[in-house]
Amino acid sequence: MNRVVVIGTGLAGTRVARRLGEHAVLIGEEPHAPYNRVLLAEVLAGSYGPDVIELPATPGPRLRTRAVRVDRARRLVQCESGAEVPYDTLVLATGSNPVLPPLRGLFQPGATQLPGGVHAFRTMDDCLALSRAVAPGTRAVVVGGGLLGVSAARALARRGAQVVLVQQAERLMERQLDPASSRLVAGHLTSLGVEIHTECRVRAVGVVDGRVRRVELHDGYVLGTDVTVLACGARPRTGLAQAAGLAVRRGVVVDDELRTTDPRVHAVGDCAEHAGAVYGLATPALEQADALADLLTAAGSANPARYTGTRTLTRLTLPHAADPLDLAAFGETEPLPGDDVVQLADATRGTYRRVVVRGDRLVGGVLVGALGGVGALAHAWESNEALPADDGAPLLHLLTHDGGL
Repeated sequence: MNRVVVIGTGLAGTRVARRLGEHAVLIGEEPHAPYNRVLLAEVLAGSYGPDVIELPATPGPRLRTRAVRVDRARRLVQCESGAEVPYDTLVLATGSNPVLPPLRGLFQPGATQLPGGVHAFRTMDDCLALSRAVAPGTRAVVVGGGLLGVSAARALARRGAQVVLVQQAERLMERQLDPASSRLVAGHLTSLGVEIHTECRVRAVGVVDGRVRRVELHDGYVLGTDVTVLACGARPRTGLAQAAGLAVRRGVVVDDELRTTDPRVHAVGDCAEHAGAVYGLATPALEQADALADLLTAAGSANPARYTGTRTLTRLTLPHAADPLDLAAFGETEPLPGDDVVQLADATRGTYRRVVVRGDRLVGGVLVGALGGVGALAHAWESNEALPADDGAPLLHLLTHDGGL
């Protein structure tokens, strides 16, 4: 096999390097061993130590340095350490950067870093810094009510912080959840002591002695804070690819073989854009990594591996000593005109199940609590096959089925 260089030690890059074995050189700037970013909230909550979420070691060499330039003409990766790493095939798995909102007072003139007390929540260093900053009674404001913001707020509340969660949209996790399931998530966080403000935009922060002590909302209401967490989404990290002259839209553009506009350069994970989609989720990153590893290990095959996209399912577990909350969401959770909606709710068991059917196809659903049926529903959705026509009985069976995750 040719020499493969992988830039990025997240889930996608590490999976590719591990699959390719000693033929792959892994380059990553983080000082920590590669880890599962999905579980950072559990480290912040104190459920796991950092070592617990480490990924399996890769057999080939790993360089702890930042890749600063890709020289496509000479097929070299130039590193901050001064090293030049030659490649036959290059894999960009550079991930994404947190979105930092343009809040008044957040970026001081000439500043090169965030003011004290403000944290992104994207890396192990972010997680460890937050852990050091939080103690019981610490006032914490989380800006952003998506999956990341909900996870961060829950983790901080479990550490005893006084948490306020501010969300610009009308409900939490609006991209994944329907209104009813979003209310259940909000109720769960409220039971942990989290104060939630939706339809509420942050417009400024107040800095005192180099630290953010106030968060000002658009209506003039001011929140006192010791720690402010920015969980406003992520943006594909495409600087290396763009500087190297590769095609970039929202992400690094790739085809079904995960090739960029240079056939010797591939991209996977959060930085990649395939068929117009930038997923930013773990499952697509791993599926892309596996597809690329299959392709590279079967080079010259008459039927090369293809990546045709991922249908994503979001799962979230919010532990609580008295009442844990499990949820899963997939596909389109909001119906279009003409769609059928089937909904089952059981207040006694604390479960909620809702699916959207378009014609004879299951196009999306949300399940909260008792997730035994999510496997059967997800299979029916992923297969995109016609549901049996029997007055809705098969679908009701799927909704009430409690086997097979």
